[in-house]
Amino acid sequence: MSKISVVFHSGYGHTQRMAQAVAEGAQADLLAIDADGNLSDADWTRLNEADAIIMGSPTYMGSVSWQFKKFADASSKAWFTQQWKDKLFAGFTNSATMNGDKHSTLHYLFTLAMQHGGLWVGTGMMPSNAKAAQRNDVNYVGSSCGAMATTPSDASANEMLPGDLETARLFGKRVQEVVQRLKA
Repeated sequence: MSKISVVFHSGYGHTQRMAQAVAEGAQADLLAIDADGNLSDADWTRLNEADAIIMGSPTYMGSVSWQFKKFADASSKAWFTQQWKDKLFAGFTNSATMNGDKHSTLHYLFTLAMQHGGLWVGTGMMPSNAKAAQRNDVNYVGSSCGAMATTPSDASANEMLPGDLETARLFGKRVQEVVQRLKA
């Protein structure tokens, strides 16, 4: 059985909800970065033992949250020993606007994975970009490099669109399938 960990920070619950959907699809452990930007020692051990690490952060001001950045900086211990080299990595984000500079956040996550010597898994999904597309369709936001969701700033986490959550779930499933293929 593969070991997959979803490590994430969520400021208002939206990214947590997305992380739960990703973890469901990937059959993964959820590791929440706390409000102070920390993980427990047990969570660091899980990351070290994982076959794949899926990272998630809200997009704040065009990048990851400061709490996620603190986690990324702390991962330098694993970087120094190349402990995460050749692991699979993937990433996801949520912001309040349709673009919201989410791509900058995914590029940050990709760069972190590459610094660790990792292998990146994209969504593998076609965008919902035909005239008949509806906002609640899978991958309506149209990302290839990682899962993206858009939630209005005045919407609760419970008001996230099922299409965005299904995109997240399918994304997690894709990561799990890639891990299985590589382990076979």
